[in-house]
Amino acid sequence: MNNTYTALVQQTFHFPQEGFNLDDNGYLEFNGLNLKAIIDKYGTPLKLSYLPKIGRQINRAKKMFENAFKRHKYEGKYFYCYCTKSSHFSFVVEEALKHDINIETSYAYDIEIINRLYERRKITKDISIICNGFKQRSYTSRIAKLINSGFKNVIPVLDNKEELQAYRRSVKHPFKLGIRVAAEEEPSFPFYTSRLGIRAKDILEFYVDNIEGYEDKFQLKMLHIFLNKGIKDDIYYWSELNKVVNLYCQLKKICPELDSINIGGGFPIKHSLGFEYDYQFMINEITGIIKKACKRARVPMPNIYTEFGSFTVGESMAHIYSVISEKRQNDRENWYMIDSSFITTLPDTWGIGEKFLLLPINKWNNDYQRVVLGGITCDSHDYYDSEEHINEVFLPKIESADPKQQEQNKEPLYVGFFHTGAYQDQISGYGGIKHCLIPSPKHVIVEYDKSGKLIDWLYAKEQSAQSMLKILGYL
Repeated sequence: MNNTYTALVQQTFHFPQEGFNLDDNGYLEFNGLNLKAIIDKYGTPLKLSYLPKIGRQINRAKKMFENAFKRHKYEGKYFYCYCTKSSHFSFVVEEALKHDINIETSYAYDIEIINRLYERRKITKDISIICNGFKQRSYTSRIAKLINSGFKNVIPVLDNKEELQAYRRSVKHPFKLGIRVAAEEEPSFPFYTSRLGIRAKDILEFYVDNIEGYEDKFQLKMLHIFLNKGIKDDIYYWSELNKVVNLYCQLKKICPELDSINIGGGFPIKHSLGFEYDYQFMINEITGIIKKACKRARVPMPNIYTEFGSFTVGESMAHIYSVISEKRQNDRENWYMIDSSFITTLPDTWGIGEKFLLLPINKWNNDYQRVVLGGITCDSHDYYDSEEHINEVFLPKIESADPKQQEQNKEPLYVGFFHTGAYQDQISGYGGIKHCLIPSPKHVIVEYDKSGKLIDWLYAKEQSAQSMLKILGYL
């Protein structure tokens, strides 16, 4: 009986698969990247951003919508937006902008990023900027300044009825508007209706009372819907989508300027080797539903906007750790201690029980065993013990009795959490104070240079004690 980790994976999944394979020496490769060489050069723990994946995801989505539009003979246009809240880092946003996208913002300081991108000539004033979120004055005033400075396609999406007054007072030029429809939450959620957006039954009356007749000053161009669970093939999603499409058809008959639907809430990404999701099917269905509703109501088909954050950047990053100790605490629980913390580097695993794609980098030919991964903070919740596909973590044994594996026995077991590029740095507070003063790990960027050569470089060193002491007031 073959009990190696390689055998376990091959018996459970199709492997190799896109983005993951083993090299000739038995080391894991990520999008063809030699992870062992990266570890040897920079050490662990480390965060790794593989930027070419961002463009691949964007172009993949564009191609699938193109296919769906051709299939249904859809008459609107498709616009891809990147949600900056998924990752605000300049190297992410600027990489995404290379692929003809638009931007979605969620807070006032996002507008400062827009201004800086314009100064760097990364964008022009023709780019579409969708401004979402509940907006305080600091946000609405920056949006107004953006429009007044000549940005032609800024669309503030109204979260509530009072928000419009802020723009009426301060915007000096004709501008575009969107309205966020307050979605019904999924049945498992503790609330019935989203706290964000305007109730669907109030929108027609709000348009007639506050927008109609002011077309020379502002025009309603977009209806926006956002579902927390993202785009999924279930009754809840199709029901909410149909509601906003039907509302669009009603509004379009009295608001000729309305020409777009924004189906916020993104696609899922691969968090397991067993991940299955038919992206093209979902896009085909969405496009078909919108077309059928518009044909039935005899109104023009809208442009379709999507706001993809995790889908854009999530699969571009990995977190890599070394197992620094093995601790058997009882007859059932065997701990692998890593050289960092899950609470501080992958807070979604701790805060909302998120599962990421976990694979070892080396020792694939060793026997496997069930383990619990432990972080080095003093918190009892700093652990990771379940994979999405089997509810257990199986990893190679640290040492092998096989004489052929003696060379790898000399090195630690390296483990990688993959597709971690969305939200983790934002939630953990990049560069700030972490639990137990665990430092932020070093961050390595892999990208193509101007000549088309793949290069790696150190974006940030491991956080120093001095940087933390300064924040805490000791320096």
